[in-house]
Amino acid sequence: MTLLTEHQPQPSRLPEPGTHITSLDRYSVGSADCGDALKEDYFDSMEPVVFAAVEPPRRSLGRLVLHSLVMFGREFCYAVEAAFVTPVLLSVGLPESLYSLVWLISPLLGFLLQPVIGSASDYCRSPWGRRRPYILSLGIMILAGLSLFLNGDAVVSAIVQDKSLKTIWAIVIVMFGVVLFDFAADFIDGPIKAYLFDVCSHADKERGLHFHALLTGLGGASGYLLGAMDWGHSSLGRLLGSEYQVIYFFSALTWTVFLTVHLFSIPETPLSKDSSLDPLIPCSHLVHSSHSSSGGYGSLHGSMSKDSETDLQPGSFSALGESNSVTSSSKQPNKQQKRMSLKSCLMAMITMPNHYRFLCISHLLGWTAFLCNMLFFTDFMGQIVYKGNPYADHNSTAYERYERGVEIGCWGLCINAISSAIYSYIQRLLLPYIGLKGLYFIGYFVFGLGTSLIGLFPNIITTLVLCSTFGVMSNTLYTIPFNLISVYHHEDEVQRRMGKGNSAGQDRGTGVDCAALTCMVQLAQILVGAGLGALVNMAGSVIVVVLSASTMALFGCLFIAIFIRNVEKPLQ
Repeated sequence: MTLLTEHQPQPSRLPEPGTHITSLDRYSVGSADCGDALKEDYFDSMEPVVFAAVEPPRRSLGRLVLHSLVMFGREFCYAVEAAFVTPVLLSVGLPESLYSLVWLISPLLGFLLQPVIGSASDYCRSPWGRRRPYILSLGIMILAGLSLFLNGDAVVSAIVQDKSLKTIWAIVIVMFGVVLFDFAADFIDGPIKAYLFDVCSHADKERGLHFHALLTGLGGASGYLLGAMDWGHSSLGRLLGSEYQVIYFFSALTWTVFLTVHLFSIPETPLSKDSSLDPLIPCSHLVHSSHSSSGGYGSLHGSMSKDSETDLQPGSFSALGESNSVTSSSKQPNKQQKRMSLKSCLMAMITMPNHYRFLCISHLLGWTAFLCNMLFFTDFMGQIVYKGNPYADHNSTAYERYERGVEIGCWGLCINAISSAIYSYIQRLLLPYIGLKGLYFIGYFVFGLGTSLIGLFPNIITTLVLCSTFGVMSNTLYTIPFNLISVYHHEDEVQRRMGKGNSAGQDRGTGVDCAALTCMVQLAQILVGAGLGALVNMAGSVIVVVLSASTMALFGCLFIAIFIRNVEKPLQ
């Protein structure tokens, strides 16, 4: 069964005369010899009818762009957070041995709650729609977290006079703001993607995801560029009070405007209170839920595997983003499907075949290496490259050097965002020659080599040039593992059709394995948050940040070379 991919709905095919169907039950209780075949023929003949009934209208280019602007705003704020959280925390007096713990709380909550919250919007019966109430709530939380972490120190300084008490309150408020922002920004991605899939046709999903990816890159680059400017000595900085207030002004304005545009870009159809099926359920879920008895989480192969032959091409990373971003929220609230839970997600990961498990481990190693470097890179630039001191008085030369290092670090992260976009095209050119495993290995190796050289030669020019290797790693992490997932599922489906595979893993879906990969990102953040601060304290220098990133990346290279299953050729 293949979903329609044409821009215009196809004419409905009705069953041939003499093959009148009165109920699906007659196929479920039919003879063992012909029941499955008749049922498949029936759905093949009736699929266009179902598809035409649920296919949303085509959306204009402008509507899709307006809908995607929220990704620009989200990534813009993410870039500000990544660049300034560590400098802000250190400037308010947080000890270096504890500064990585701020990244621990949010992923812990996400690891435990993401499967539950991710599917909750499927059951929302708000008259405003299923997704937009969740997006608005999380958007307000993002704005609140941004306000607390960039303005917490200034507010506390204006209210509290006692120096020791002021330090404690500033640390608490800033950390709470970071956790609130990080939690909301992580969770909002699922409802945003689900909103796109609910209101767009099959063809428009691809275009919408393309704009999401494009504006995500532009938003990140713009956010890092904002942090690279010297706002402290500008007229705007003097007007608003400090550099952090200027950055907050632009970040809050960008997020508020783009979130508002997103919420009013395309109207949603509310989930009817007297209906067991939502009118916007994609055809693949309707068809699959009708002829699958399992219907639980992890049993999407009936609808996803055949789509993979046409949609999950190695060059189409946006299709992979679809399965990744709405792992849980794409589930629809019908009677034969269950709410996704932490238990079901963990059981699916425990029972996955070895080649999927090895892919998850390599993904964990890669994200641990990447986050070790990215979350603390601006602090490394300020302390090691520029030899500044974040604990010095704010009017001292040492603190000014540290601030200058943070600004130059933002330029380096901007180079990372640009190189990631450029490498996406190079990756497509290399794919036919070295394959997915080769690209996977190269991404880890280039990043490990680059961070090693930065640690050994921490000067301005070398560091900025080698920041381009960060983009190679980020693009690799966002694309290659999910591409491998799609190829693995395609191979498993081919084996199943040929009768050569065993029954183990046949109930798995692309969604459950993408959920496992997503959980590895959060687990990596937990490991970094729990361990990196202790390493910095033991070493007595933040240079251990880039050295740890390099070690994990090179170890990941060895793991990929030994354990990742080679794919002889990508999907055709």
